[in-house]
Amino acid sequence: MLRIIGGKLSGRKIEAPRGRTTRPTSDRVREAIFNIIAHHDWGKAIGNPLSKTDVLDAFCGTGALAFEALSRGCINATLFDMDPQALRIAKSNAEKLGLTKTCNIMRMDATRPPRAQKSHHLVFLDPPYGKDLIAPSLAALDGQGWIGKHTLVLAETASDNEPALPDQFTLILSRIYGDTAAHFIAR
Repeated sequence: MLRIIGGKLSGRKIEAPRGRTTRPTSDRVREAIFNIIAHHDWGKAIGNPLSKTDVLDAFCGTGALAFEALSRGCINATLFDMDPQALRIAKSNAEKLGLTKTCNIMRMDATRPPRAQKSHHLVFLDPPYGKDLIAPSLAALDGQGWIGKHTLVLAETASDNEPALPDQFTLILSRIYGDTAAHFIAR
């Protein structure tokens, strides 16, 4: 079981899928990531990525990253995944947390999304490791309007992998947590 680390839902438990198809971000790593998101000076253009913004979790798995963002001040979340088991669990977690009205959970390939109805100010990309999906996902999501002009993107990779980025994105900082690297990227 995972739990929400901070905010109004702090301490609430969420389910994780069995097996190895989904690799949820651990509580410890999520706490470190959200401390950086909340306390780093992202500059005036980005501001506070958790304050009354929309979040996109493009490889959502359990939904833990999006639910943590909603717990800490984001107002709406869009969650994508291609794994039916992960989507069932993300939907179940949203129901248990009382977030169904603020979440849009759908089966979607982040490398081939449809046109967005609105852009998002905070984006999480935590694809399967070793498949080099960060750059194509960023390009596709940006091209279809999912990523706003001044958006903070958190991309998770294996600790020995720094993702290539499309030209309009800049790597601001990276942190290593065991076998996970968290890359903070600005648009």
